[in-house]
Amino acid sequence: MTIAAVLLVAMLALYGTVIAAFWWFQRGLLYPGQGGPVPATAARLPQAVETITVATMDGERLRALWLAPDPGAGIVVSFHGNASLPEWHAERFAAGPWRRQGWGVMAPAYRGYPGSTGRPGEAGLIADGLAAVAEARRRAPGAPVLLHGHSLGAAVAVAVAARIGAGGVRGLYLEAPFDSMTAMARHHFRFLPAGLLADPWRSDGIIGAVSAPILIVHGDADPVIPEKYGARLARIAKADFVALPGDHVSILGKRDGEAEARFRPAP
Repeated sequence: MTIAAVLLVAMLALYGTVIAAFWWFQRGLLYPGQGGPVPATAARLPQAVETITVATMDGERLRALWLAPDPGAGIVVSFHGNASLPEWHAERFAAGPWRRQGWGVMAPAYRGYPGSTGRPGEAGLIADGLAAVAEARRRAPGAPVLLHGHSLGAAVAVAVAARIGAGGVRGLYLEAPFDSMTAMARHHFRFLPAGLLADPWRSDGIIGAVSAPILIVHGDADPVIPEKYGARLARIAKADFVALPGDHVSILGKRDGEAEARFRPAP
């Protein structure tokens, strides 16, 4: 065997090892916030925000943060990003224009994340989202539900809205979403076959089933999910799209005033 042939075999073996490692560890890469202790940031939450337990249809128990809405007001069910936690969103939606208009908040920690049982995966996180909506409706019957999501949480929100169906939610408020995890894998790992993804999160294939109004906000300098991926999703959904100066995190909440007024339930 020639030196060139030996090198080729070695390179193919190395590539195969990398692919195998990616396949084996992909959910650890995709859901880096899983595990660990419940954060101390809950101490900053308004006293009215409760820590509750949400039971899923498949037997998991989710730690969630809950603030009941005022009579006649809606509920923001907020889904956090893959490396984040619900505290940040609960703190945000329990204050500012949302609280002034009486909105309630439901912010669950996904399965496998601090305080919740189970292990994360696409089907599981969608089940978590459906359980959070069901629990919010049980606690506040008749209150309109607005689904919010940031980053991976936007994909959860889209999937939940698509499964609930027409008339089921007040709207979708998405920050820094992607059209599919397959596209994101191709963007960040160009040398790996995207078909290996166990959780493809194809929001582009299901967002058309959402008939509720949709507002998408994206940073024009987002290094994690570049703006074009959110814009693609907006075009598919025929949604309102707002590009703001900022990155993946700095744009959070920048359009809350507009979003609250847009999705506010009629008196």
